Amino acid sequence: MGRSILSHFLILSNASPRSIFSSRPRGVHLSKCWSRTRAIQPQRRRRIGDDLRCLCTVAVSEPSTSETSSSSVKKRIVSGVQPTGSIHLGNYLGAIKNWVDLQNTYETLFFIVDLHAITLPYDTQQLSKATKDTAALYLACGVDTSKASVFVQSHVRAHVELMWLLSSATPIGWLNKMIQFKEKSRKAGDENVGVALLTYPVLMASDILLYQSDFVPVGEDQKQHLELTRELADRVNYLYGGRKWKKLGGRGGAIFKVPEPLIPPTGARVMSLTDGLSKMSKSAPSDQSRINLLDSKDVIANKIKRCKTDSFPGLEFDNPERPECNNLLSIYQLITSKTKQEVVEECGDMNWGAFKPLITDALVDHLHPIQVRYAEIMSDTSYLDNILADGATKASSIADVTVNNLYQAMGFLRR
Repeated sequence: MGRSILSHFLILSNASPRSIFSSRPRGVHLSKCWSRTRAIQPQRRRRIGDDLRCLCTVAVSEPSTSETSSSSVKKRIVSGVQPTGSIHLGNYLGAIKNWVDLQNTYETLFFIVDLHAITLPYDTQQLSKATKDTAALYLACGVDTSKASVFVQSHVRAHVELMWLLSSATPIGWLNKMIQFKEKSRKAGDENVGVALLTYPVLMASDILLYQSDFVPVGEDQKQHLELTRELADRVNYLYGGRKWKKLGGRGGAIFKVPEPLIPPTGARVMSLTDGLSKMSKSAPSDQSRINLLDSKDVIANKIKRCKTDSFPGLEFDNPERPECNNLLSIYQLITSKTKQEVVEECGDMNWGAFKPLITDALVDHLHPIQVRYAEIMSDTSYLDNILADGATKASSIADVTVNNLYQAMGFLRR
């Protein structure tokens, strides 16, 4: 149960400061610019993974409440986490905890991306259980099903349908440049890597575009995949949208919204307890490297006691020579909801012997209500099953419209 997709739900490359998006106002899609020139000029396109920069410098923060409430229609957000490994503090602080805040302002859809979980070898006996565990933890962490739809990705078949349609418009060169594919395929070896590992960014694009999402909460390591999603939306809008779609009986215009990234100001990247330069990850071989949401009090205390620190005096944020110190202070700040300045004033003069019990107690106190609520939910499986079924029904009502529009725009004979 672990990675945000974009966990997951989406590693900046050596990007140039200039971007084909950098001067584009919000709401103005590349497809409209291309339609005026009446041709795509492939030789002038920026290459994904080489020098394409995410529009995060423009849309990196959450829009103001007035912007989202100026209309009676809420902006829509989608996100998800894989049901592999264990949901850990990085998933929680980097994604799920932010969802709880976002659901109060936006129309939100949160799902368990089980289709993404099979891109590498996995335990078939555990997939179903892990999926339900992840859903239960969503709810235990505060996701409110009266405000948000919670469902399982594979329960909405439109995800796979749209992926296949999008694949026909995705240049293979875009996928070959995905940094995460290069890293994971190198680690796993060619014999253990299936086609799905290469093409899963297209499924990720399907996850987002299917629901006409306005914003996508993404971590730092998923910016490149979201940029591919944005590019693919523009490409399909140009190839099949506008007047071409209208001639086929459609409404015309853009088929997909082009989503913007929504990156939390803090908590987007929680680091390992054993290496302050590596992201906290369920795939790390040592469980000592992470705090799992269901870890007991004794396990949490032992992990904090043994976590990597340094020999510098005092504690401080943002010292590049002290990545572990910065990580632990950031975790403490997030789970206590204190400001950075408050943490500095409280902990700046402490040594590790004083700080480790402090952060241990804070973690235990913060996670205990989540663990209690998780146990309650798992004791009533019919309750969880009904929530997932309702969520899938709501999601399908949106997704089916999108898929049917694209089938029409691509010229398919429909039933």
